[in-house]
Amino acid sequence: MGIRLGCIADDFTGATDLANNLVRAGMRVVQLIDVPPAGAGRAVDADAVVIALKSRTVPAADAVEASLRALAWLRSAGAEQIYFKYCSTFDSTPAGNIGPVTEALMDALDTDFTVATPAFPDNGRTVFKGHLFVGDVLLSESGMRHHPLTPMTDSNLVAVLGAQTGRPVGLIDHTAVADSPEAVRDRIGALRAAGCGVAVVDAVSNDDLLRLGAAVKGLPLVTAGSGLAIGLPANWGFEPSRAAAQLPPAGGHAAVVSGSVSAATNRQVDAFLRTGRPAFGVDPLRIAAGEDVAGQALEFAAAHLADGPVLVHSTEAPEAVRSVQRRLGAAEAGELVERTLARVAQGLVEHGVRRLVVAGGESSGAVVRALGIAGLRIGPQIDPGVPWCAAPLPDGETLHLALKSGNFGGPDFFTDAFAHLDREAV
Repeated sequence: MGIRLGCIADDFTGATDLANNLVRAGMRVVQLIDVPPAGAGRAVDADAVVIALKSRTVPAADAVEASLRALAWLRSAGAEQIYFKYCSTFDSTPAGNIGPVTEALMDALDTDFTVATPAFPDNGRTVFKGHLFVGDVLLSESGMRHHPLTPMTDSNLVAVLGAQTGRPVGLIDHTAVADSPEAVRDRIGALRAAGCGVAVVDAVSNDDLLRLGAAVKGLPLVTAGSGLAIGLPANWGFEPSRAAAQLPPAGGHAAVVSGSVSAATNRQVDAFLRTGRPAFGVDPLRIAAGEDVAGQALEFAAAHLADGPVLVHSTEAPEAVRSVQRRLGAAEAGELVERTLARVAQGLVEHGVRRLVVAGGESSGAVVRALGIAGLRIGPQIDPGVPWCAAPLPDGETLHLALKSGNFGGPDFFTDAFAHLDREAV
């Protein structure tokens, strides 16, 4: 049948989050790491392809260039609709990258209109009257206001996106979304006639996303978090199926590598530590001082893998993160940690780890690239937005990976993930 939906994700955890929702809705999904060589698309046997980029926090021009390369590949592979996926907390700055990438994709697809909604109700992300809520609080009152790279201090997505794009930004509010796909299409028509190029869309429930998915059938481009993915597969006749999520049996040692500093991941690290399981904290200041922190972490892990899972983390409270950033610079501190955690992940796999959880989008990107993984098979969901995946290793064995967005998962996610994988194998 060929590729129906071509997806461009701005980070690695977001890519698996999106792929997870598509698989649960019945599509066969292949997730690719970066843009493959030209012509390789003809060999992909899937209903949807998700290309995972590391473009969320790079300079806007670099994000645009990478996204356009991904678009060109997906179009050459026959994708009928393009989906630009960003974070459900709309991680961005006034300079981008959501707005610039959206505009570049619109220009390349020669389309004058698209939608934007990071809503993902299953994970507590809802949009109402154009404002993004995280759980019961506005985005600007959530832990995202302290994000070290993309602090989100405004919950009004029309204003946030409007600062990033030259196209007028409108709103499709809940009165239309709660009504019907036809009401949404009518609102789209009115906004287009008024000259709006992008519309933020309210969504407070999965039913809203299903109606929106039906309404945007035929649009060349949609932009969203992963939530909208539940509403698109039905446009091609797909229905939910567990068969698409089956993975090979899992084995080997278990480990967690966490580079996220989000409030959710802080809670998960704290919960793991309270279990008394082995954990090693990575200190960016020690890395900057020239210590072989990766080597120390691996020595610690090697002594405890038999009692695993083992946690290696750089997760700290917001004030501690800011203190390090003041001393090293935000970009330098992040790069030091990413390189170190990538080395740790490589070493863990060499030590026989075959079940690996990675927390944080930037960390996941660094780890996947360090391991030389070119693609992932998407498996069963652990928590909303986070599936287990499988990737072949050079020695023929299988590495089971869970790439977790920093904001996702319950407090016990790090231990629950491995129990979930064990249950799936039964």
